[in-house]
Amino acid sequence: MRNSFLPEAMLFDLDGTLFKTETLLETVHRRVFETLRKEGLYTAEEPPVERLLGSLGMLLEHIWQRVMPDGSPEAHARANELLLRYELEELEAGRGELYPDVPETLRKLREKGIRLFVASNGLEDYVKEVPRLRGIADLFEAFYSAGEYGTATKVELVRILLGKHGIRSAWMVGDRSSDVEAGKGNGLFVVGCDYAGFRREGELDGADAVIGRFAELAELVERLG
Repeated sequence: MRNSFLPEAMLFDLDGTLFKTETLLETVHRRVFETLRKEGLYTAEEPPVERLLGSLGMLLEHIWQRVMPDGSPEAHARANELLLRYELEELEAGRGELYPDVPETLRKLREKGIRLFVASNGLEDYVKEVPRLRGIADLFEAFYSAGEYGTATKVELVRILLGKHGIRSAWMVGDRSSDVEAGKGNGLFVVGCDYAGFRREGELDGADAVIGRFAELAELVERLG
């Protein structure tokens, strides 16, 4: 019989939660701005990659407004195209790592009968290809992205996910304020991930629990269960 406290499902953010994004984005960021410069769409100095990393969790349109506020709408649109293309190319080439213990921890959760999902504000192909190319896609029931569902907030994306799969109890697991908001906005228990290194101060305020490494998630389930 299922423990009454164990969640029926866990919803995971991708960047900064499962995937160590800086191991991919440093190269992608450089390539994006090299191409924009060659095409004459952005001639200012290349923004620091930390600005892009610090924007993860936002919708893409908001990311580029923050990364290159002086860029034209054409530059932002082209950056969207280049970002996805170069991310997929670098992933296929083997660049980009999962955080330590991610596959093992996800398997432990699955063994307890917990349904696993990804919910991300990223683009559809990226959100599906990272797990596939890093060998963890089979551990998830489905992948939800703002890119595929056209949602304006993560609260809305998570609401769609819960409704489509008839989920009544779940944990939201992520590293950004948008994850906390998405969880709380849908009445979920929120686990904040405090190991990415590029979050802002106070980002995880409001989380019900905070972990400093991914493996602690399974430990938290054992302790609370």
